[in-house]
Amino acid sequence: MIGSRVNDILIFMSVIDKNSFVAGGKAFGLTRSTAGKAVARLEDHYGTRLLNRTTRAISLTPEGEDLYRHGMQIRAAIEETETTLQNSAGTPRGTLRIAAPGAMGRKLLLSTVQRYLRDWPDIQIEISFSDRVENVVADNYDLALRIGVTEPDQGLIMRTLLIDRAVLCAAPSYFADRTRPQSIEQLGPLDLIYFGTHPEKQCWHLSEEEGVWTRVSGRSRLRVDNASALRDAGLAGLGIVLLPRLLVEDELANGQLETVLPNVSCGSIPILALYPQRKHLEPRVRKFLDLLFKDLDRFRQHRENPGLTEPPSVTSDPA
Repeated sequence: MIGSRVNDILIFMSVIDKNSFVAGGKAFGLTRSTAGKAVARLEDHYGTRLLNRTTRAISLTPEGEDLYRHGMQIRAAIEETETTLQNSAGTPRGTLRIAAPGAMGRKLLLSTVQRYLRDWPDIQIEISFSDRVENVVADNYDLALRIGVTEPDQGLIMRTLLIDRAVLCAAPSYFADRTRPQSIEQLGPLDLIYFGTHPEKQCWHLSEEEGVWTRVSGRSRLRVDNASALRDAGLAGLGIVLLPRLLVEDELANGQLETVLPNVSCGSIPILALYPQRKHLEPRVRKFLDLLFKDLDRFRQHRENPGLTEPPSVTSDPA
């Protein structure tokens, strides 16, 4: 009975974490109805209502808050036990869940994933490629990649994987009937394509002089929330884009895109790894991070000294 009640508590917590009976049950391979019955059993056992249910949201009663708080200790103890047992063997196994931005994630991860799956046959990997920022803990990810400066969520460790440079670029066709800008001020009448649809993101910070940054908020008739789409818009000659150099290196090299204002600094872009803070990092996460750091270090060295190092293993992004 105690074992089944612990399982019901974990299902109850999943429903709260996901704010949904459907998603909470799905995390355990259960239907909405089965998840609802688990919560109902707990309410019957404790003789009190644990959740307030509406058609739009789920909220905890005071008694539900108490149970959730104690449940966190139960869940942590179970995870700690599993981690200890896995670490005793040191062999990665189970499912590694990763969240990564679409274009950059594909560029950075897939070569490492290929070798990791080859080296560790007991591993499965699930990757969510999306430019939407995922909640690492609530969505049960082992690892997340993020682009740019960010404040880590509480309970997460943040490590820098790579520092990339931003670059302004456009298709040569865009300048077929326009004059190429020679200064930041001359960007004003041109078509600037911004990443993201929020008003506070509709600007760039550029520097023509060390330590002096100019906020650029010019004409923009197109805004997109996907890095691949932003690059494609630049390739289509729709305007000037600002992207990590890693995403447009091939296009710059083959002439599909050209650098705009090459002497202007567009700033650095850190590429970060975030993962839950635990006393013992699971072997499947630790060994994948070790391999990813090694691959990206080779890529960095090759970029800095192309004639002295082996070619990098970063994947070409077909999208």
